[in-house]
Amino acid sequence: TYTTDTKSREENTKTLESLYKLSVDIKKIRRLKEWVLFQEVAYVTETAAILQEMGAEEAAVASILERCPEAILHPPAEINSQRALWQLVCQNEKQLIKLIEQFPEAFFTTKYHENQKANILFFQELGLKNNIITRFLTSAPNIFYNPVEKNKNVIETLQRNYLSLGGSDANMRIWILKLLSQNPFILLNTSTAIQENLEFLQSNDFTDHEVLQLLAKLKGFIFQLNPTTMQKSMLFSKKVFQCSDQELKQLVLKCPALLYYSVPVLEERLEGLLKEGISVEQIRETPMVLELTTQIVQYRIKKLSALGYDIKSGTLESLNGTKKDFEVNFGKMQSKKERPIFNPVAPLHIED
Repeated sequence: TYTTDTKSREENTKTLESLYKLSVDIKKIRRLKEWVLFQEVAYVTETAAILQEMGAEEAAVASILERCPEAILHPPAEINSQRALWQLVCQNEKQLIKLIEQFPEAFFTTKYHENQKANILFFQELGLKNNIITRFLTSAPNIFYNPVEKNKNVIETLQRNYLSLGGSDANMRIWILKLLSQNPFILLNTSTAIQENLEFLQSNDFTDHEVLQLLAKLKGFIFQLNPTTMQKSMLFSKKVFQCSDQELKQLVLKCPALLYYSVPVLEERLEGLLKEGISVEQIRETPMVLELTTQIVQYRIKKLSALGYDIKSGTLESLNGTKKDFEVNFGKMQSKKERPIFNPVAPLHIED
């Protein structure tokens, strides 16, 4: 444990000298985590040596220590244990040091070492590929801090519900792996919360097949919601689109964003679309447009207008999709507009 109380303390001179030798910007550390410099024990040269041994260049070592200065407070044995742990899922040390350079804080969180190890082995047994596990380690490190039993419990709840909703044994493993790959944060939820959300959907007349359909479309986001917020969002959409319960259900299946975005978010996006001259009827026809932020919508409308496309009178389909989808469609529209109209059977007018 490290104290963050810096009153009437002096910076550790030995630590400062070692950091200077490594060309570390001390000002950055003072600004970000000054308390590190007040610790009596630090392992600056040892930490740097381990990083260099893994292949980190001098500039990379300095960058790592500037962004994650608490790295120097870990004894070498701890860092080497973490190194061995991450090597379970890294192809080689070159990949490992690259990950540490990008995500030093995730690597230097050694507090939950045993949990991390147990969870890595559990994910491997589950069938997750090592490249997916490394992505989890860097983008969702919190899921490794849970005791492995908790993560197992959540997975078992998902498997049980998948089968009870009519999913097949043959597809269950693929479904679970896909769900985890899309959104590992579902493991931060409790089994009870997952159960409640699924029961909420069933109580709103979504069939088992439709619930499974929603789970696939929501990429696991449903597990981060709760019945109260989902209910409010659905009531808001019903009022805006003036539709029946059955029609609302179809809209939600078409655009799960109506379920997982809060009322303030939906209100803001709807308002943004209406300001652009788009009608509620158009939005109802293509509700997926609500998945886009107001800024993205404005940018896309501007680009389409430059091609002479009037969004108010046409469909909103051209606004939809990821950035890549939009750019591809826009490119097609642009080349179509620029292509000269040529009729091969029209007579040629040649002057004498």
